[in-house]
Amino acid sequence: MVDLTRRVIWAPQEGPQKALVDCPYREVFFGGARGGGKTDGVLGKYAIKAAMYGSAFNALFCRRELPMLDDAIERSKEVYGKIGAGWNDQKKTWVFPGGGRLRFRPLERVQDADKYQGQNVSDACVEEAGLYPDSKPIDRLFAVLRSARGIPTQLLLTGNPGGAGQHWIKQRYIDPEPRGMRPLSRLLPNGKTHRFVFIPSRIEDNKLLMQNDPDYVNNLYLVGSDQLVKAWLSGDWNAVEGAFFDCWDTSKHIVRPFSVPLSWTRFRSMDWGSAKPFSVGWWAVASDDFDTESGRIPRGSIVRYREWYGCVEGEANKGLKLTAEEVGRGIADRENSDMMAYGVLDPAAFSEDGGPSIAERIARETAYKVNFRRADNARVSQRGAMGGWDQMRARLKGDGERPGLFVFSTCKDFIRTVPLLQHDPDRPEDLDTDAEDHVADEVRYACMSRPYVKPKDDEQQRPKTLHTMTFNDFVNSTPTYSESV
Repeated sequence: MVDLTRRVIWAPQEGPQKALVDCPYREVFFGGARGGGKTDGVLGKYAIKAAMYGSAFNALFCRRELPMLDDAIERSKEVYGKIGAGWNDQKKTWVFPGGGRLRFRPLERVQDADKYQGQNVSDACVEEAGLYPDSKPIDRLFAVLRSARGIPTQLLLTGNPGGAGQHWIKQRYIDPEPRGMRPLSRLLPNGKTHRFVFIPSRIEDNKLLMQNDPDYVNNLYLVGSDQLVKAWLSGDWNAVEGAFFDCWDTSKHIVRPFSVPLSWTRFRSMDWGSAKPFSVGWWAVASDDFDTESGRIPRGSIVRYREWYGCVEGEANKGLKLTAEEVGRGIADRENSDMMAYGVLDPAAFSEDGGPSIAERIARETAYKVNFRRADNARVSQRGAMGGWDQMRARLKGDGERPGLFVFSTCKDFIRTVPLLQHDPDRPEDLDTDAEDHVADEVRYACMSRPYVKPKDDEQQRPKTLHTMTFNDFVNSTPTYSESV
């Protein structure tokens, strides 16, 4: 006989929520638009697993700080209280009727994750993963996921576009499969395959929210800039609110590779790193206006035509840990026969601590082919002097129509990291150094080595004379017979 007294306390909505509940993969990122039902989906899935596995279910629900979990805790009370679970407010812990547990805990550092070693944690959720500058505290949770009683373990992450962690989230989950819902994989050192998945969160799939608060979408249209609306309403991971370089324009700054004229001055810039990535950029200075398939490059512009980013593939902000000698050889191999006018390097690489500096070791290893001078490390403007970020921004803006800095489309790590950088919340004139800023630092050194001065309007319109005209200018300005008649 069917028990007609049973009531449905919670059920997943069709779409992403149900996909989350049914998903068997050990790692899941459920992210995208605001209002997509992410928190509800996780809480509902945990209630289902607690009912299925009883006391073997032992879960953590984390954010960077405990007060950030207040809304999730209040929502859990609306669901779990109706299924007979007991709440301990002091311990911030639910105990389900079958003996399973769910604990709300802060997770800010790797050490916070280490506290749960040996506790047979079956499930863990990290809410708003984009607030973490890197994935280290989150990844450490894999070490505490284990099941002595056969329950499938799982790490769930939720998040919206933006925040200091957008780099690693986008690289790990979004870029490989932007539309999501297809399994991703990573080969482990032991030959096994780790499978994970990105489940896009869409506000239109949260029909309960649309019914209960039909004006919620209108509210999102009012939050501010077009970028923020796209990020929060559509879950667009390419829309960046509050970008440090808000003058970045993919259509203007990125150019298809072309053969760099031999007459152009070439130089390199570098930011040193070992545990964190190093970044080397190769630049060419346009000696005259130059037409390309992508548009005209003004005289004096710098073009990034090659880069080498010392980062572990697929793991944002994790360095290769190469020695100075290995990096030096790599630079020399990549330059081959290129004639470099000079190189600028992070000043910290010139410090001597009981032995030759990193800069000296690079030079020695390459028989002094790869030489650097100290870069100007000024980040922000001081006492009237233009800081590095202002120099970089000035080049990106150029004369208003054409920039003074261009990037080959093959320089993937510049394109991946620089446009997403955010302002430092405590020092708005500087960028957030918790983010993956190594390429930006290296570009700053390059810009400071060739200070940019915007052409005056009268200079841009001033007619060229025989002293300032190039041969092409002369040919193009010579009237034909029909024009002179």
